[in-house]
Amino acid sequence: MKQTWRWFGPDDPVTLAHVRQAGAVGVVTALHHLNDGRPWPAEEIARRKAVIEAAGLEWSVVESIVLHEAIKTRTGDYRAYIENYKSSIRAVAAAGIPTVCYNFMAITDWTRTDLDYPMPHGGTALRFDAVEFCAYDVLVLKRSGAEADYPGERIDAARRRLATMSESDIARVERNLIEWVPAREFVYDRESFRRMLDVYRDLTEEGFRENLFAFLREIVPVAEEAGIKLAIHPDDPPFPLFGLPRVVCRASDARALIGAVKSPSNGITLCTGSYGANRENDLVAMAREFAPDIHFAHLRNVRHEPDGSFHESEHLDGDIDMVGVVYELLKEERRRAEEGRADAVIPMRPDHGHVIVDDIGKKVNPGYSCIGRLKGLAELRGVMRAVERFAF
Repeated sequence: MKQTWRWFGPDDPVTLAHVRQAGAVGVVTALHHLNDGRPWPAEEIARRKAVIEAAGLEWSVVESIVLHEAIKTRTGDYRAYIENYKSSIRAVAAAGIPTVCYNFMAITDWTRTDLDYPMPHGGTALRFDAVEFCAYDVLVLKRSGAEADYPGERIDAARRRLATMSESDIARVERNLIEWVPAREFVYDRESFRRMLDVYRDLTEEGFRENLFAFLREIVPVAEEAGIKLAIHPDDPPFPLFGLPRVVCRASDARALIGAVKSPSNGITLCTGSYGANRENDLVAMAREFAPDIHFAHLRNVRHEPDGSFHESEHLDGDIDMVGVVYELLKEERRRAEEGRADAVIPMRPDHGHVIVDDIGKKVNPGYSCIGRLKGLAELRGVMRAVERFAF
């Protein structure tokens, strides 16, 4: 697999020199300063690509060209935003970047209640606390109808939890849930978030899924003509939040999406940590079933907790059989190579990482610390070498 690294651009505390030292050969990035739905100018893409190549790396994957909420709801100026997206796809293709990762999550991006969860080794990880989330949704945000989305025992636990939380604890959870997402063009406060939820109030899961498929029916032909592989990222976490529709959570969702627009350009990002947060998902089986349509892989692990919470574990030490996933991906690469496919090598990146060693106390983008990801990439590289030597 092609070893790549998520980079948030010139302001990222992790530099391109660090990326090279980690042993990655490719960069996964976007024009984060233009992530409000406007079309990406060719000269801006060329400028970013030149910076990456000057560091001895290649721009392997775009993650992501922002999908405006108007496209997801098919309201307002959604037609103009779709045309902008097509323009950006063509511009990326003209620059020689072959893969675009995107997501179709309503309002939120990846969501965690805790960005600094203490781990036994002394570092910190990302965590989703199911009880704390319920406490915020039902008792702090006071979303209309929220009580109906949780079992009574969860709400009782949430009331007890909230009684132990200080104002600063509540502010931390609110900031993590609705204010902070890396590279988003705006943030919400409580009132603006409620107003945005109202936009989705009457949009069912079936309607939201059809909006995704309608978007794909327009975008996939453009991507195929341009030579771009589209790789949808799953919802993170892969279950309902804030009453919003979620349509990329399970193997059945991936199956439906691939079948909705049959094209070599319509595929998935196999994010093991995102899909893996849903106990229903067998990641090895998914890697095997969807192998021909996997255009990108995010490799990280999670540990489930009894109350529905989860935290991000060591890359090789969680509830996901990472060795089995890597085996299936490498087997698919060999199959593609035998077919002579140009995309035989699947780009992967070590997704997220603990804050450890010298990164403790430094400014880092949560989930994207240098040393934690370097450790994860080294471990995954070892698995790949061992599988390549002994399994084939």
